Amino acid sequence: MTDSIGIAVIGAGMAGQAHTAAYRVAPTLYDPVLPPLRYVAVGDVNETLGGHVARRYGYEKAVGSWEAIAADPEIDVVSVVIANRFHRRAVEGLLEAGKHVLCEKPLSDTLEDARAMAAAAEQAESIARIGFTFRRTPGIAAIRDLIQGGTLGKVLHFSGRYWTDYGVNPKAPMSWRYQGGPGSGALADVGSHLAYVAEFLCGDIASVSGGRLATTITERPLPVGAVTGHDIGEVSDVHEPVENDDYAACSAEFASGAGSLEVSRVAAGHPNTLTFEVFCEKGAARFTQLRPAEIELFLREGPEATNGYRTVNLGPGHPYLGGGLAMDAPGVGFGQNDAFGYQARAFLEEVAGLDESVSLPRNASFDDGVHNMEVLAAAVESATNNGKKVVL
Repeated sequence: MTDSIGIAVIGAGMAGQAHTAAYRVAPTLYDPVLPPLRYVAVGDVNETLGGHVARRYGYEKAVGSWEAIAADPEIDVVSVVIANRFHRRAVEGLLEAGKHVLCEKPLSDTLEDARAMAAAAEQAESIARIGFTFRRTPGIAAIRDLIQGGTLGKVLHFSGRYWTDYGVNPKAPMSWRYQGGPGSGALADVGSHLAYVAEFLCGDIASVSGGRLATTITERPLPVGAVTGHDIGEVSDVHEPVENDDYAACSAEFASGAGSLEVSRVAAGHPNTLTFEVFCEKGAARFTQLRPAEIELFLREGPEATNGYRTVNLGPGHPYLGGGLAMDAPGVGFGQNDAFGYQARAFLEEVAGLDESVSLPRNASFDDGVHNMEVLAAAVESATNNGKKVVL
């Protein structure tokens, strides 16, 4: 095990702060076997924001570039949480400098860059992983265990959607989220999450069809100042066209079963609704991020007249929760921020050289990140070709 681990996060926005806080929480989870952690730097081109985040979470300093983090010998582990189009340059530079890298999804903004990043990770001596955070959600992991353990049995049908409303206000300022080619909008932002969740439960997607992309708010005002996360600040009278999708959907064929995926950033009243239902030979299960401390379970047992969905309150008998919360009893409640803590803990355990058999499952590889982008690219190809079937 290493003597200590120096940590940095590049990107001080909403998701960047989730990573920054998660590294703080990580050593408090489970048995305290991690080496000492040093919280070295927060990097952001907006140095005022970076300084605020560094102070808030107790990091030693703020810097204005990823290059400064790559050159810092005190830093071992880096989360990359910046606009997708900047991932490749930063990640390749960090790997070349010998840093261990945890990159936010999607891996990049183009398949070409994603594949180049995976090739760089393969050649690197350090560890490179992608954050598929919802794999760490206890309810989703519990449903996967019910499928793979045989309680639910073979998957027949999956129905999932990820509805958000951060783009529903036409006065929301132009930012990198609204720029890029087809599929780089809602599909890349939240559809990437939904795609890997679907495969986590149902196995690899073999083909997609019926692809649909729509841009419903076609222009946005330019901001007066810097834009952080989904903030709505002061805007100018100058507008620019929205280049990507507000809504996306497709049908998917898995190795076992079929299903549908639908995502939106203009679903009024749904700030963060990831929800799905999975139907299997022996029953069904459903989950919603609005109530993450429970799942609903239906098993085909007993008389039909009294059978139906029942609520299962999650607790220490389910994935991640035993020792993963200060109060890990059922009914305490938890949410999406906790999953970032489990993700950071898993990454630090791998960097520290802990045996996977006695630690958390590893984070996804860059090859997994490439596959995720191939699924999204297939959805785009289907959408731009009248819904044709695209085989992966």
